[in-house]
Order: sequence, then C-alpha cells, then structure tokens
Amino acid sequence: MMMATWRGGRSVSGVKVSVREQAIMQRVMLAASRLGWRVFRNNVGVLPDRRGVPVRYGLCPGSADLVGWRAITVTQEMVGTTVAQFVALEVKTQRGRVSDDQRRWLDALQADGGHALVVRDPDEVT
Repeated sequence: MMMATWRGGRSVSGVKVSVREQAIMQRVMLAASRLGWRVFRNNVGVLPDRRGVPVRYGLCPGSADLVGWRAITVTQEMVGTTVAQFVALEVKTQRGRVSDDQRRWLDALQADGGHALVVRDPDEVT
C-alpha cells in the first residue's frame, strides 16, 4: 500500500510521513516479510468527508504504523500448535520521537502478550 509523503509541513492524504520514514518503512516491511510475518500499513488520522464531517480512520490514536501477526509455536500443554501473535511496529527515523499515545499503545500491547517494537532500521525487526 502506498503511503503519503510529508512535504514542507503539509500532508498528503492527511498523513504526515517523511520521505526518509517512508523508505525505512518499506525496508521494515520487507524485513518482516522475510521472517514470515504478515504486516500491514495502519494510517491513523481524521479527514473531512465531502460534507465536511470528520471521519476517523485507522485502528486508534497512537496505534502503530505497521500491524499484523507472526506465527509462533506454543510450548508445554499446546506443544506443536502454531498461533498468531499480534505484531505492532512503530517506524521512526533515527531522530523521530515516539508520542505518548504511541508509547501507551505499544506498552499495552506488550503487556497483553503482543510483540511491539519501535523500529528505526530494518535490522531491528526481530
């Protein structure tokens, strides 16, 4: 899925994503795919419809840039059973800042057994 590119503080399609972050995100998606993960772009925001009524899109404020799942094999009583574990990757440039909403979302997912990462380079996808 194509992403918007941030130009001069304006957003295209209502999403602020720098050209550099877009390039990192594409490489992160490839790295996740090589590990067998299934990840999808999650744009979050609000845009007016043709009548000017705000329409929210994406999972929720603070939810990660990339969401999906990875297969894991459960041990002990469920030996050999493969289950899907929810995955969330918040993609940032080297100097990009994780917002408070994003941190809370990632922490909540991790606390409930999901796999949540802030990724600044495709090599960090693990």
